[in-house]
Amino acid sequence: MKFKKKLVFVLLASLLVLGLTACGNKDNGKKTTDSGDGNLKTASNSDAKSPDNDLVIAIEGSINSMDPANIGDTNSIATTRGIFENLVKFDENQKMVSQLAKSWEISEDSLTYTFKLNEGIKFHDGTDFNAEAVKANYERVINKDNELRQRRTFVETKDDGTENFRVESLETPDDYTIVFKLTEPWSPFLNRLSQFCIVSPKAIEEFGNDIMNNPVGTGPFKFVEWEQGSHTKMVKNEDYWGEKPGVDSVTVKEVGEAGSRTAMLQTGEADFVYPMTSDQLAAVEDSEDINILKNDSNIMRFVALNKLIPELSDVRVRQAMNYAIDKEAFVQLMYSGYAKPATSAVPSIIEGYVEQDGYEYNLEKAKELMKEAGYEDGFKLTIWGDNTTQEIKGMTFVKQQLEQIGIEVEVLPMEEATRNDKIYVEKEEAEVNMWYVNWSASDFTMDSSMRALLYSTMIPPTNANSAYFQNEEFDKLLDEGLKTADTEKQSELYAKAQKIVWDEAPWLFLGNDQIIYATKSYLSGVYVAPDGAFNFANAELAQ
Repeated sequence: MKFKKKLVFVLLASLLVLGLTACGNKDNGKKTTDSGDGNLKTASNSDAKSPDNDLVIAIEGSINSMDPANIGDTNSIATTRGIFENLVKFDENQKMVSQLAKSWEISEDSLTYTFKLNEGIKFHDGTDFNAEAVKANYERVINKDNELRQRRTFVETKDDGTENFRVESLETPDDYTIVFKLTEPWSPFLNRLSQFCIVSPKAIEEFGNDIMNNPVGTGPFKFVEWEQGSHTKMVKNEDYWGEKPGVDSVTVKEVGEAGSRTAMLQTGEADFVYPMTSDQLAAVEDSEDINILKNDSNIMRFVALNKLIPELSDVRVRQAMNYAIDKEAFVQLMYSGYAKPATSAVPSIIEGYVEQDGYEYNLEKAKELMKEAGYEDGFKLTIWGDNTTQEIKGMTFVKQQLEQIGIEVEVLPMEEATRNDKIYVEKEEAEVNMWYVNWSASDFTMDSSMRALLYSTMIPPTNANSAYFQNEEFDKLLDEGLKTADTEKQSELYAKAQKIVWDEAPWLFLGNDQIIYATKSYLSGVYVAPDGAFNFANAELAQ
């Protein structure tokens, strides 16, 4: 008997059990192990059929905007990629491939990028895609009055407030050729264009910055509705220029509680769940029609420490706090071992990563540093983070660890929008003490892995440097790294930058987790990239 997926989900009560240590995979009662094909669990019922052709994805976090030029979170990026496309993109193997551009050339001096565009493509509103459409998007993004986040991709703000436009000129010699001429070599330019989505110029003219509520792209799906805090829905673009979508619609539901996502998967209310937290694996161990998949990630888990707080302004205190964190216990408790303790400010899969020494779990060392800094009796702090099951669990772990060296921590979970409103304020208004956060660079560059979080001019409200970390030498190393095309020289610069951050300890360096997600066995063609962006463009539901 066929049934439709319910549009509401069952909320399950869950008990969050926390401790200072956690058992590994062999001792936690879970049978889930690598199934031999790279998955943690492969469904035994490969002949299962979907009751409909409507894909439902349940995610932990929120969709904060549908304007691709003004988003910074991975869930929003992933969702909008169903509607919008880029000149180039990363494929499933993180190889750069063409998308709206059919080819590109880079000049020998690395200053001129010439793109030949695919022809015959139309936006969802019937507008032609061409070079002028690309130009209109670029001009929208760099227009300071629009106050779009992506402006920082193309315009660098100097310490003195002056601006450097990375693109000297953009030319359209014909309808299907676009030429970017840079002011100076900028090594991650092509990677950054993989995040530069093209919006219908007609929609830009009609809606302005209300694109967030009226997204119009060239992608395989058309926008239907976005209800923040609830869901986003898209339907198949019947006129899509590429391979036609295999599903009729996609609904991305925001489900913060891990047990509820698992319940939706079990009942068929969801076909694709991300993340599948490690403490939920046992619940689906015996399910015949559920696959559990894993992937290495470039997601960095850390706690930003606001250096404006008097106690946190002392590097000895920040180092002491790092020594007080048992990172092995963290990866076991939070991810049942499906993670690695942090050994740098960037994940190990980022090119140029260098393993750092120090911050092994050492309470005596931590207490010694606290005493040297004059805080032998400790002090009080607050920690902010999302109000999801997993984030609260992580913040509570940090609280328990720091109590061992006399630091009393109050855990303050918040709705993501509320937290962002409190983070992205002027420096004088900053109330944050610690922020439990994760970050992944969707362009997979070393610069993106550190700049937005640690560069001097990226303090709020400009960007996410909520540690208020400002180091002139670090900034210089990042800037020099951008300008050189010599990969060996670039690696040397980034190695020095990583060491500065590690020694200065503006964060509690926690871990780098693997991505774990789950699908019904009748769903194929979906995956989660290393940056945590889920991809459903080629999804198919077996009928």
